[in-house]
Amino acid sequence: MKKLALLLSIIAAFTLTAFSNDIGFKSGTARVQVIHNSADMAAETVDVYLNETLLLDNFMFRTASPFIDAPAGEEFTIAIAGPDSQSAEEAIWTQNYTLEADETYVLIANGIVSPSGYDPVQAFDIYVYAMGREMASNDMNTDVLVFHGATDAPTVDVVETGAGAGTIVDNLMYGDFQGYLELPTANYQLSIKDESGSETVAVYNVPLAALGLEGAALVTVASGFLNPANNSNGPGFGLWVALPAGGALVELGNITSIDEVLLDESSINVYPNPATNNINLDFSLQERANVELSIFDLTGSIVKAENLGTLSQASHNKTININDLNSGLYFMSISTEETVITRKFQIIK
Repeated sequence: MKKLALLLSIIAAFTLTAFSNDIGFKSGTARVQVIHNSADMAAETVDVYLNETLLLDNFMFRTASPFIDAPAGEEFTIAIAGPDSQSAEEAIWTQNYTLEADETYVLIANGIVSPSGYDPVQAFDIYVYAMGREMASNDMNTDVLVFHGATDAPTVDVVETGAGAGTIVDNLMYGDFQGYLELPTANYQLSIKDESGSETVAVYNVPLAALGLEGAALVTVASGFLNPANNSNGPGFGLWVALPAGGALVELGNITSIDEVLLDESSINVYPNPATNNINLDFSLQERANVELSIFDLTGSIVKAENLGTLSQASHNKTININDLNSGLYFMSISTEETVITRKFQIIK
């Protein structure tokens, strides 16, 4: 299924390029990525038309097109129809757009098309972000655009608890974008909280370094339903990532229960910082767990890794010899099966 989604996205790129001249646009092009994030089961698979031309055929939920050329400078109509439609006349939703030449856009299809069966009903729309990126602004970072697309989720804060970055998204409402976060390519842990910051909705691991995403620009969408039972038993809530190359969205690992966070985040201490020959790590486990330790450089490459084995519910200390590492900034990641927490430190020789 994932291979089919990617194939459809690639075909879509060639389709749009091939038809752009036939449609008659002569005022330049813009770069566009389209992401299907409507969790309404009636829109699980759709056809997307540009004016009367079929643009995306059988475009599936949680799938993205690659960045492709789109007509700019003249108004055009986007129409959404059911799968295997015969023409744009069968559309269930239409909207007119005018794109600026030489701009880069992220378009996210989101919301509900069904007249009943969903609570609350957030009407279907295509949400447009006009300052998209196909790569990070700094090749040592990963740039992340965040979109709130979960129709029954409240206004949320996103708090990074792994690397100690704190609140990185504040009061994000449904349908809103948080402009690109320019993050050092490390492994992070994100807590999704209500807007008061007091209640944790879910916790996710975001292994940017482990996945080798330095220099990449990503779109992260809140997707699905917090309460599927009130929404036609549709897909459950999660964080999903669209890559610039398109294809099936990538699901971030969910720590389903706060009780599964085995590492006590407040207990983690890396010292001395800066360090020279050795660095110490203090941490506490809330229950018995297997613990792994990794050190990453700024490119996201692992320069040291060690499995500390299965450790008891207690406070622990580990001393790491870093005499073989050069001066610079590094990230130390400590992980159990369910939790990853990262700390930044500096080496000075």
